[in-house]
Amino acid sequence: MKNIFQSAVTSEVIERINKLNPATPQLWGKMNVSQMLAHCNVSYELVYDDKHPKPNALMKLIMKAFIKKIVVSEKPYKRNSQTAPSFIITDEKEFEKEKSRLIEFLNRTKELGENYFDGKESHSFGKLTKTEWNNMFYKHLDHHLSQFGV
Repeated sequence: MKNIFQSAVTSEVIERINKLNPATPQLWGKMNVSQMLAHCNVSYELVYDDKHPKPNALMKLIMKAFIKKIVVSEKPYKRNSQTAPSFIITDEKEFEKEKSRLIEFLNRTKELGENYFDGKESHSFGKLTKTEWNNMFYKHLDHHLSQFGV
């Protein structure tokens, strides 16, 4: 899997994001492009913002036992797979704002680097390795950018 912490990979992902426009159609799924960008921002909000409530102990245990492997492995996501409630975006979003936020999050993540993330506590899964963080970040972005043909 490509390493989102490497400058070349971050640049490649940003180039893909910059190919999107407010009318880019999805190849599958229900979200429009602005909603998809907002959806991708949630991964970074969970790291950088205190916007989303942490799961209770039971939910965290369930997520670590059943969801973590799906999220942090290298195995690609299936199309139209189930989405966690905090990632569901149904209201309209402003394309340029969400695009700009996502690019800022990507640059911030790259600048902090993989060592910052190695052993860092995740919102839902406990401590993750830098490889697990990378897989979670890159795989999610790649899945949704592919969803919009970029």
